[in-house]
Amino acid sequence: MDREESIMFAKKYLEDILSFFGLNTDVGASADEDVIELFVPSSYLNGFLIGQRGDTLRSIQFLIATTLHQKEAEMTRVNVDVADYKRHHNEKIADQAETWAKQVLESGEALHLRPMNPAERRVVHKVIGEYSELATESEGEGRDRHVVLSKIAAEE
Repeated sequence: MDREESIMFAKKYLEDILSFFGLNTDVGASADEDVIELFVPSSYLNGFLIGQRGDTLRSIQFLIATTLHQKEAEMTRVNVDVADYKRHHNEKIADQAETWAKQVLESGEALHLRPMNPAERRVVHKVIGEYSELATESEGEGRDRHVVLSKIAAEE
């Protein structure tokens, strides 16, 4: 299954899942580098589809990605967003990361953040990566995995 077929399969698969729950809608689909981006417009099922802290959304992504992998598709990484929930959530994480960066720069102390899922950690790493005097590292295992922000020691 080539790139274009992978995107169309993922789109149709998500539309089929949504129709099972009585939501007949057109899912937006595109590709960003090696990730299939699927966008579900706002509906009365937003809360149900997102789930608590995005758990249902991640489960839907996992289901689609696993199916693509089994079909040996060219693209198997999937990002599903419902009513721009993830985009808004990532913007909040990015804003918070800016605050954390300032805190570490002022105090000079390393900061251990709360456990985050891989997507949230990626946002933090990306934002902090723009600061030449700061470094990030992920520590811990499974659900306890978190980011540590620290100041890079000045060379003398």
